[in-house]
Amino acid sequence: MSVQTCTITTGNPNFSKIFTDSSTDGVWSGNVLLDTIASQSIGILIPNSTLSWIQPEYEAGCMAWRLQNAQTLRVSSYGFGAKIGLNMPSPLPMGPVRINPNEILTTFPLAAAGVGNTACLAWVGTTKGTELFFDATLPDSTATAITTAVNGQTLGDAFFNSTLQKICVQVQDGALLTSVEIIDEMGGVVMTLKGASRGGSSGANSAIYNLEALGLSVNIGKGWSLKVTASSV
Repeated sequence: MSVQTCTITTGNPNFSKIFTDSSTDGVWSGNVLLDTIASQSIGILIPNSTLSWIQPEYEAGCMAWRLQNAQTLRVSSYGFGAKIGLNMPSPLPMGPVRINPNEILTTFPLAAAGVGNTACLAWVGTTKGTELFFDATLPDSTATAITTAVNGQTLGDAFFNSTLQKICVQVQDGALLTSVEIIDEMGGVVMTLKGASRGGSSGANSAIYNLEALGLSVNIGKGWSLKVTASSV
């Protein structure tokens, strides 16, 4: 499996710290970021500190990150990164989040897919919680169902009998997100959301995401799926 350097700078008005890792693409496991001075995880380095901003970066492709309690597995913050050199002009607001001594910063990067394919990540938030969905090789211009990063479940399997509240999508560098569709068990289109390009591409509005849809209220049924259409060129 390929690896890439992922770096997260985070802090508050009084201080900041830089955390980094040579992270394996396509997994959460083992991708724990350590600070660049003492080589400690975030919970050990700055326990009980409060963070209010963050600047996550990756080498190439796309990347998700999360702040998680290593014992309870509770995720207190999450998001996407920007390609190195294309970060937002202002740090991204975060929380404020108080750091538990057991917390770790982890990343889930994806390398850019081969010709005719697009790597895709999506944070999906519901009344049952928030999960990362992905597909490392979406066929270009083809609506394709993406599944959870942890256990490969569809939208309906992971969040049956909950209410969809938000979707945030990031596709690989230079790619265009055409649309995101919520499909019911009969194949009917419940909702379509249009995407865009992001940092480094014509028409980009953000260096972080290709689509951010908030304030949704869609009741999820069994057998439902989340389909993404994107193009790498």
